[in-house]
Amino acid sequence: MSTQGYEEELRSERGYIAGLYARLDAERARVKGEYEAALRGNGGTALERDDEVRALAKEVKRLDMVDNGLCFGRLDSVSGERSYIGRIGLFDDRNEYEPVLLDWRAPAARPFYVATAANPENMRRRRQFHTRGRRVVDFTDEVLGRPSGDERGDAALLAAVNAPRGEGMRDIVATIQAEQDEIIRHEHPGVLVIEGGPGTGKTVVALHRVAYLLYTQRERMERHGVLVVGPNPAFLNHIGRVLPSLGESDVVFTTTGSLVPGLRVTAEDAPEVARLKGSLKILDVLAAAVADRQRLPERPVPIELGGVTGRIDAETAEWARQEARASGLPHNEARAVFSEVLTWALTERAIGRIGRGWLTRDDRDAWERMRADLVKELAEDDGFTAVLDELWPVLTPEALLSALYESPERLRAAGGDPALARADGAAWTVSDVPLLDELVDLLGRDKADDRAAERRRKAEAEYAEGVLNSLVGRQDMMDDEDHLFATDLLDAEDLADRFVERDTRELVERAAADRDWTYRHVVVDEAQELSEMDWRVLMRRCPGKSFTVVGDLAQRRSAAGATSWGAVLDRYAPGRWVYRSLTVNYRTPAEIMSVAAGVLAEFAPDVRPPESVRACGVRPWARQVGGDELPAAVEEFVRDEAGREGTSVVIGPPGVPGAVTASETKGLEYDAVLVVEPERILAEGPRGAAELYVALTRATQRLGVLYSDRLPRVLSGLVEPEVGASVGAGDLV
Repeated sequence: MSTQGYEEELRSERGYIAGLYARLDAERARVKGEYEAALRGNGGTALERDDEVRALAKEVKRLDMVDNGLCFGRLDSVSGERSYIGRIGLFDDRNEYEPVLLDWRAPAARPFYVATAANPENMRRRRQFHTRGRRVVDFTDEVLGRPSGDERGDAALLAAVNAPRGEGMRDIVATIQAEQDEIIRHEHPGVLVIEGGPGTGKTVVALHRVAYLLYTQRERMERHGVLVVGPNPAFLNHIGRVLPSLGESDVVFTTTGSLVPGLRVTAEDAPEVARLKGSLKILDVLAAAVADRQRLPERPVPIELGGVTGRIDAETAEWARQEARASGLPHNEARAVFSEVLTWALTERAIGRIGRGWLTRDDRDAWERMRADLVKELAEDDGFTAVLDELWPVLTPEALLSALYESPERLRAAGGDPALARADGAAWTVSDVPLLDELVDLLGRDKADDRAAERRRKAEAEYAEGVLNSLVGRQDMMDDEDHLFATDLLDAEDLADRFVERDTRELVERAAADRDWTYRHVVVDEAQELSEMDWRVLMRRCPGKSFTVVGDLAQRRSAAGATSWGAVLDRYAPGRWVYRSLTVNYRTPAEIMSVAAGVLAEFAPDVRPPESVRACGVRPWARQVGGDELPAAVEEFVRDEAGREGTSVVIGPPGVPGAVTASETKGLEYDAVLVVEPERILAEGPRGAAELYVALTRATQRLGVLYSDRLPRVLSGLVEPEVGASVGAGDLV
């Protein structure tokens, strides 16, 4: 195409895309108008109005988020038809709703990602737009069907992966590759495992798969939403923009430390303690700890009832305990059964003593009247309540688990390992969260709360009935013969419901606050780190077992983590999980990946490292400094990188000033990385090599290493920077 022809084509494309933005603005205005009208409206029921407002608010948010890069490509078919590809679909309402912009998830858009020169999918040309804001800067064309066999997208892809990193992960909607597209559109209804080494894009592929599922199964998915579980809050912040940029917002982002509402836990246990808490064997310890709190009296407890003294002895309490346990109810709910048996035994004996000589069992009415009086007396007896609290206390997960850890006697009685003991008042750890969640089910709710709520509801209905009766009582003030009373329009419960506070929160807020919420789909990132107990929590959150599992077994650092995907998933989804791998490294340049591959070969020799698609031209380096010089060298790196475009990080073992640990950077990426004291990282534990592997593979452009003692043998190939060179510079290859 000549320069003049290109400029004319560019003007034409700018005009078309400007028209798309005009349609987007008009659609925004229409939806915002409907939203404002819904807020003012009073038609339909309150519930219907709430649903309408929520739906319109969601649509307003979706249209606001797709402005940047609305249209990023065009497909020309061999028959001459043109299709523009973008973040959402737009239609011409004046021309039978013909699509003027195809949603990237639509089947007709798939050739944009999978067509190659060898297999053009009936396409003649693929065009990629490069935009800044709403303006098309330029475009590149790829003519398909040529005999050269060139693959698509190299220019656009390399431009994307070479660009400086910003504050968060970017979507890859414009540069999805064929192997990624196949996974994104995978229709498997169960568990899909995506495994890939560093830089293969497995996280962003999983997020785009969520967007695809929400597009193709919206009616099924959006009522329950999607849960995304990541390794740490920094990672969630890093990926948080991807789905909104694709127009999807019904997604809850959390870590395993926040799976129980009200908890935000980041502290970690020592490896051995984490392993003990993460094993399913801890279930027996928890069950035994609950059973240990269902006690028998050491000596008979006297209870005054109806003027006589009864006793709760060990035999009676054992009978009540057996009945309560046999009910199959959780501990707190089974307390009612325990109480009923004790109440029956005490009242039966009291009636026999009170009515001795004049009352027989044949006089059932008198017997039951006396029992009713005694039951009421017993229910109001503080002494009897104190005995119940001693023998079958109402427990919370936090109170029970704290008492278990802090009491060697209770821990021993429950069969727990002494390593689980901790000091009074110690903070919760990430490994405690699934145990607390398990105890929610083991303990259940305190039925007294439910009974109090029911009493409040009845009181509100009685008050409403009084209001209605007062309105009916004014009928003598009406002149017409055909009286229409308030009771003809609604009853007392209907009126009471009008004053019930409506839950107007968005789905994400309601789901995150509700421990019993179940999701339609769950994404688990860095899944190799999750323990058996973590998986138990997540499977409880998604009864349909629809998961996208993302991980790399070679990067596992947790002693409680997965050793194989089958060991984790066969327990919950036998025959319902499939495995896919990503083999191309889009993030880490070849110069850096060759260094990391040497570390990988040491601790996982059977694992093949991903193949990098590019080189950066900068050689990774290592420099030895004295221990007292280390802080200044780190500051020099930070200062140098502050003057460059992009992001940087210092990674080291715990305790190094200005550094974060490798585990805190899981799933993240930076333009420049400085790894400090790699020998100490290796010495951190049995998974120290995996920690170092993670640290080395965070960089997209520049990698440096500082050490004060000696350089690990696996890094011996690193070069020393030239004398006087900046710590952040690196050498050109």
